[in-house]
Order: sequence, then structure tokens, then C-alpha cells
Amino acid sequence: MSIIGFFTMRADKERAKKNQYRIAENTLWGITILGGAAGTYFGMKTFRHKTKRPAFKFGLPFFFLVYLILIVFLLIK
Repeated sequence: MSIIGFFTMRADKERAKKNQYRIAENTLWGITILGGAAGTYFGMKTFRHKTKRPAFKFGLPFFFLVYLILIVFLLIK
């Protein structure tokens, strides 16, 4: 899912530059919640996309940390 999140952010950024139909934010959040938090976060940073929107600026790092903590917890257990 992370790869999908990364490239979805790239695609949405390209569409924004060309003033084309955009990918819905609900789709971006769906990918994030379903396990693509890391890819979506790194896509946001790499392509400088959605970086000024508070929901993405703070929400994506939050989900990324939650998934990271969950993975560490599962590996330790």
C-alpha cells in the first residue's frame, strides 16, 4: 500500500500542475489508513504536495507513527 500511496501523491501533484481532475482526498486518506501511511507521507514530502494542508501536515505523520509503533510492537511480541 505504501508504494500505491507514494505514486498516488505523485499522480495527484502532476494533475494539480496541469489543472486536471484531481484524486479525491478521501482516496488519499483511504490509502493511508489501509496501510499506506509511510508511502503517502514520503510522497507528500518528496513531491511537496498537500504540505500546507493541516490535515495532511499533521495527520500523515500521526498515522505513520501509529503504524510504526504497531509494527515495532508486533515484532517485539
